[in-house]
Amino acid sequence: MSAYNDRTDLPVLLLHNLDQSWSSGDQEEAAQQASILEAALRDLGHPVESVPVVDANLAPRLRAYDPRDYIVFNWCEALPGIPRSESRVARTLAAMHFAYTGSTSRVLDLSWDKPRVNTLLDRRGIPSPRWRVFETAAIGDWDCFPAIVKPAYEHSSYGVTSDAVVLDGDSLRGRVQYILDTFGEPALVEDFIDGREFHVGVWGDGQLEMLPPAEMDFAYFDDVRDRLCTYDAKFTPGTPHYDKIQLRLPAPLSDEELACLQRTVFATYRATGCRDYARFDLRLRDGIFYVLDINPNADISSDASLACAAEAAGYTFGRMASRLVNLAARRHPVFGVAPPAASFSTLLHTRGQISRVPAS
Repeated sequence: MSAYNDRTDLPVLLLHNLDQSWSSGDQEEAAQQASILEAALRDLGHPVESVPVVDANLAPRLRAYDPRDYIVFNWCEALPGIPRSESRVARTLAAMHFAYTGSTSRVLDLSWDKPRVNTLLDRRGIPSPRWRVFETAAIGDWDCFPAIVKPAYEHSSYGVTSDAVVLDGDSLRGRVQYILDTFGEPALVEDFIDGREFHVGVWGDGQLEMLPPAEMDFAYFDDVRDRLCTYDAKFTPGTPHYDKIQLRLPAPLSDEELACLQRTVFATYRATGCRDYARFDLRLRDGIFYVLDINPNADISSDASLACAAEAAGYTFGRMASRLVNLAARRHPVFGVAPPAASFSTLLHTRGQISRVPAS
């Protein structure tokens, strides 16, 4: 049961992707997940209007809605046809004065730039793997192996396969050149932390809560190059990584390890400016949790890791979604300042007396 005294009458504008260029199966799955979320919020009492994002013209679709009347549940990963555009969605919502769930456009932009994230973590003293960016295959004095080679500006393990883990200088040079040629962007090389991997959800603003950590169990794989979450592990059923990596939720950790993990993810959440919710990927080696990746726009599908972690903490899918709506409501010009006991009709009646402030 939720530990929060959340309101369940807050009106929601559910913004979600429905890209017409997707396969019919992917469109059907996306529509089904949106319907599940809408129903879960409605069952709690939230009035919900669904707005599928079918093209890049977001602002015209939103002009029909008064930002004083809704909290936007921002479940948009990109504008159709525009890669890496999730920050544009947040920027549009802010410019139109909508209060919306999730992080700001600045944080969403940051999350795509792995070198910037690593630099920020280093400056704050938050453990992250030793790293370097290469714009040519001249690797100089890099001598830390095994190493992992990734595109510097991608998400969701794009470009990460077993071949991304290299054991010597020749393999490193070859993989760096592959990234340069294939993705047209610099290669990020990191110390490959061959340890236990955890995906950890955090939510809140100010007062934070760590959801039960999930562990990715690589026990099936003997080769160090296979002990990682590849792109296939996330998106390609029938592949060894998709089928053989076992999820352990909650992860078996001692109280001391949980406390250390919580300190690390809370510090990362605050250092990177995350808001409302985020998911972090970390690895444990020699008692230290190293931050591998940040995801301030984590998938909130009913079967995704954030929802599963929330369920393990005692939250139904609807309660989880309502919690995010309530966090965003604090920034709303009407719902964020109204007395908790006020009725929805009273709020709408008095909304014109309250000055509007832009959502950030």
